[in-house]
Amino acid sequence: MLNNILVLPIIIPLFTAILMLLLHKSATLNRVLHLLGSGAALISSLVIAYYVNTEGILAITMGNWLPPFGITFVADILSSNMVVVSGIIFFATAIFSISTEPVRVAKPFFFPLLHILVMGVNGSFLTGDMFNLYVWFEVMLIASFVLLAMGGKQEQLEGSIKYVVLNLLSSAIFLAAVGILFGLAGTLNMADLSQKLGKLENQGLVTFVAMMFLVAFGIKSAVFPLFFWLPASYHTPPVTVSAIFAGLLTKVGVYSLYRSFTLIFTVNDEFISTLLIVIGSLTMFTGVLGPLVQTDFRRILSFHIVSQVGYMILALGLQSPYALAAGMFYILYHILTKTNLFFISGIAERIKGTYDLEKLGGLFKAFPALSILFLINALALAGIPPLSGFWAKLSVIIAGFKEQQYFAVAIALFVGLLTLFSMTKIWNMAFWKDDPKGNDNVNREYQNLSNWKKAMLYSPVIFITAISLSMAFGFEWYFNLMQEAAVQLSNPELYYKAVFGVSP
Repeated sequence: MLNNILVLPIIIPLFTAILMLLLHKSATLNRVLHLLGSGAALISSLVIAYYVNTEGILAITMGNWLPPFGITFVADILSSNMVVVSGIIFFATAIFSISTEPVRVAKPFFFPLLHILVMGVNGSFLTGDMFNLYVWFEVMLIASFVLLAMGGKQEQLEGSIKYVVLNLLSSAIFLAAVGILFGLAGTLNMADLSQKLGKLENQGLVTFVAMMFLVAFGIKSAVFPLFFWLPASYHTPPVTVSAIFAGLLTKVGVYSLYRSFTLIFTVNDEFISTLLIVIGSLTMFTGVLGPLVQTDFRRILSFHIVSQVGYMILALGLQSPYALAAGMFYILYHILTKTNLFFISGIAERIKGTYDLEKLGGLFKAFPALSILFLINALALAGIPPLSGFWAKLSVIIAGFKEQQYFAVAIALFVGLLTLFSMTKIWNMAFWKDDPKGNDNVNREYQNLSNWKKAMLYSPVIFITAISLSMAFGFEWYFNLMQEAAVQLSNPELYYKAVFGVSP
C-alpha cells in the first residue's frame, strides 16, 4: 500500500487542472485551487522522498499486472529528489504567478496548463517504462507549446514554432528508438532492459539505439549542437512560463540521459563515456559565448541554461560514482538558481517595464533587497564560494581531475569565468548604473500593485534563495545524499530488485 503514494505527484496536478477547468469562471477560486494543488503536490513529493530515504527504492505496477507488463512507477533517491525540486519550483511559480501572468494573459487555461505541464514532468521522473517516458514527454510538449504561444505576440509565435519543430523531431527519433528497442529486447520496462540488453548478441545495434536516445534526449536537454531552439524561444513567453521552463524542462531531458546511460545502456562504456564528455565540453563552451553579445536579460539567462547543462553532461560522461553524485547535485542546484534568476528578471521588468539591459538601471539604489537577491543567485550561478554553485562546479571539476580529463576541466574553469563576466554585465547594466530615465523611474503597473501582490512577487525568490543557501552551507549533507543516489545508479540490480521483488 505504501507504494501507492508514487502516483500522487501525477494525480494531484491532473485533478487540480480538471477542477480549475470546471470552475474557470471564478478567477478567485482558480487562484486558490492553483495554490492548494501546487502545495499538495509538493507535500506528496516530500512524503515520497522521506519513504525512499527510510524504506529504500519504491515501485508499483498498475492494474495488478506483474512486471514487466503494465505501467510501472519507480522512485529511487534521484527520481524522488527530482520530484521534490519539481514540487518546490511549481509551488514557488504558483505563488509568483498570482501577481503576474493572470493579470496580463487573462486566459482560463493558463493555470490548468501549468498543472498539466508539471504532471508530465513528474510522470517523466517516476516512470519505469521507456514507452511511458515517451508519453509523458508528449504531455509536456503539448502543454509547453500552448503556454509558449499563449498571448499571440509575434516573437512568441516565432519562438514557439522553433521550439515545437525541434521537439517534434526529438519525439519522432524517440518513438523510433523505442520501437527498435522493443524489437531487440521484447520489453520496454527499464528494470527488465537493464538485465536483457547486455546479453543480446547484436551489441552494435544496441549502441545504435543508444545513440538515437542520446539525440532525442539531447534535443530536449539543449546540448551541442542541438541547443539553438532554446535561446530563441525561452525569452519570449510571460516570465512565469520562462521561469518554469528554464528550471525544469531541460532537466527532464538531462534526467532521462542519466537514467538511460546508467540503468539501460551500460554497454560499450568507453565510447559512450568519451562521447558524453566531448558533448558536455562543447555544450559548456558554445553556450557561454552567446551571452557575451546579448543585452536582453532573459536571453542571457537562456544561453546560460545551455552552458550549465554542459557541466551535467560532463559529469555523466565521467561515469564514476563521485562524478554522478556531482552531476546530480549540479542538476538540483541549477534548477533552483536558474528559476530564481528568471523570477528576478520578471520583477525587474515589472519595475522598469523592459528586459533590455541598455534601458534598465538604478535598481540597486531604489530596490536594494531585490539587488541582493539577484547577487546571491548570480554569484551562485558563476560558482563563487561559498555558494551552492561553487560546490557544484568544484565537485564536477574534482571528478574531472580524478578521471584525468584535464582538457574538459580547463573548459569548465574557463566557462565559469565567462559566466561570472555575464552576471557582472547584468549587475552593472541593470542594477549598478543609473537608469537612463532616472533612478526613480518605476513602471505605473508596479506602483499600482497592492502590498500583498508585491509580497507574492518577492516571497518565492526569498524561499528558493533560502533553499539554495541551505545547499551551500549544508553541502556535505546534500552531497552525501547524492552519493547514495550514485550508488543506486551504479548498481542496476537494486532497481531491478525493487521492481521485480527478486534479485536478477
